Amino acid sequence: MLGHWSLPVRQRLRAGLGWLAAEPLAQFLLIGAGLFALHAAVRSGEPVGEIRVSEGQLASLAALHERAWQRPPTRQELRGLVDGWIREEVAEREARALGLDRDDPVIRRRLRQKLQFLSEERADQRQPAEADLRDWLRRHPERYRRDPAYSFQQVSLNPGSGQGPAERRAAALLARLNGPAPPAAASLGDPLLLLPAAFQAASAREVERLFGREFTEALARQQPGAWRGPLRSGYGLHLVKLERVLPGALPPLAEVRQQVERDWRQEQRQIQRQADDERLLARYRLVLPPTLQPTPREP
Repeated sequence: MLGHWSLPVRQRLRAGLGWLAAEPLAQFLLIGAGLFALHAAVRSGEPVGEIRVSEGQLASLAALHERAWQRPPTRQELRGLVDGWIREEVAEREARALGLDRDDPVIRRRLRQKLQFLSEERADQRQPAEADLRDWLRRHPERYRRDPAYSFQQVSLNPGSGQGPAERRAAALLARLNGPAPPAAASLGDPLLLLPAAFQAASAREVERLFGREFTEALARQQPGAWRGPLRSGYGLHLVKLERVLPGALPPLAEVRQQVERDWRQEQRQIQRQADDERLLARYRLVLPPTLQPTPREP
């Protein structure tokens, strides 16, 4: 008869405990009971454990103080650091005893971060071989490719200068500059304080920052040697003489080794974190609610 009733009793007991865990009032009462027990233990004066401060912990506290203040701590300061650490240790132990660390999203995220830090430390212990860095550079050339660079002269024509239509003035100046006795280009056009008359090996990014994308794309289509234009920018019109083009190229590893190694290490950290996550997940059986269960495939 006892065996006949034992299963329903266990089920009812489990259901009752589940209700207590899910009910906010019940949780409040449980925490209150824990605090009451803590208060009783404090009043009793009986020690409930041991806190041992090691030499390593002492050295760690002293090193933190020295990094913050650029000097070693005095004996009084060191004792204050130890007292603060002891109080933190006591609070942490008592909070865990009361279950205050459970179901706290902040603590959960922090613990996950610490596991990720451990993964990253393992990844950082690996030193890249030359082949590793060359392979990374080969797989990600767009990150390190140098922009084309342009050496050119330019004459600016401001449409708002009041000296007539800029297009007509540009055609007249273009004929003079390409004529048998061209004048000095620096003495022509409308001076703009922000724009020099000549550029030497200016990268495409720099040219675009000064003149805009439309001007930069038009400049890239020009042939070196003669004055051409007008090219349009936000300032107005420009006559341009392209003198030299340095095409964009992937630099050798020696020139970008530091950046390549930094990016390679970042990828290794990500790979290590993912591998550790998969290894930890494999230790658990996943139970999902019915709404997230996979649906059978339709034939």
